[in-house]
Amino acid sequence: MSTLSPRGLLFLCVANSARSQIAEGIARTMVPPETEVWSAGSRPTSVRPEAVAVLKEIGIDISHHRSKAVAEVPPAEVDTVITLCGEEECPLFLGKATRLHWGLPDPAAVQGTEAERLDAFRATRNELRRRLEAFLAGQQDGVHP
Repeated sequence: MSTLSPRGLLFLCVANSARSQIAEGIARTMVPPETEVWSAGSRPTSVRPEAVAVLKEIGIDISHHRSKAVAEVPPAEVDTVITLCGEEECPLFLGKATRLHWGLPDPAAVQGTEAERLDAFRATRNELRRRLEAFLAGQQDGVHP
């Protein structure tokens, strides 16, 4: 099976604080160095400390990341957009690109103890890593095993 290597990969969600930041961090470790990777949101807030923590557990540092608006991403450089919104309305990307939708629940919406919240972020991290591995291995949209 052939591998996929987008030239410009953009992950979108609403706040650009959890799912898309996790996806960006993981993708940067999986794609060739010439591939650009971004994440952005329609209403950016700030990167969730839980996202930073669960990626640090697997050796990925996103502590320097910041939440960005979709308008900050150069549309001409993006050839693949992956939206990650679950229940909420995903932001639009008006550039010319292949679009995939990986609807995932927002781990930032999980209430409970710190351990329960971190578990939700870990589950999101693990699912995003699985989907990215499948997608980059050429398994269509990365959703199916």
